[in-house]
Amino acid sequence: MKKITIVSLLIFIFFLIASNGLAIISFPGYSILSNTTSHLGAQGSPYSWIMNIFFISLGLMAILVTYSTRIRYHQVVGAVFGLSLILTGVFPHAPLVDSVPVNHLQDQIHSLSATSTGFSFTLLAAGHGFISTGPQRIAGIVMAIVAVIISIAMGIFPAITGLLQRVMFVGAFGWLFFCMKPPRNRQLNGKFDFD
Repeated sequence: MKKITIVSLLIFIFFLIASNGLAIISFPGYSILSNTTSHLGAQGSPYSWIMNIFFISLGLMAILVTYSTRIRYHQVVGAVFGLSLILTGVFPHAPLVDSVPVNHLQDQIHSLSATSTGFSFTLLAAGHGFISTGPQRIAGIVMAIVAVIISIAMGIFPAITGLLQRVMFVGAFGWLFFCMKPPRNRQLNGKFDFD
């Protein structure tokens, strides 16, 4: 197993543990169904630094994984995706705890970064689908469609936004880290796969 896959697996597992485990000890009223992982990392949320470290870690791994594909499209769009996710960890969501003052600039950057994260992931998955063949094509296009459907559903069904977002994270990073295989005929010359 490649080192990058092992590290991806560890980050993925610990993210799942943190994003669900922190829900138990976060601020009063936090709901795993309606509150997002961004709320766990929000300004003033207990242990927010843990969630934000995982956003940054997932973003860094996304950049490494897409860079190692040796496909320019994946590298560029993957860098935007990863960097956007990193910024959601660096600039936290507005507080959901009443006693904490709001840093509006951080919240605005977080919101823009979160939107960019979703948009760039959809482009990454769709682009992968269009340049691939067979099961890889189907998986890429399905992931792009699922990302769009879940994004729309999060706006329509706010009572289950947290659950929908977690499903999206599991699907997106499960696909990106463990299922996506770059088409060899599209790869650039040279080796940089982090073996």
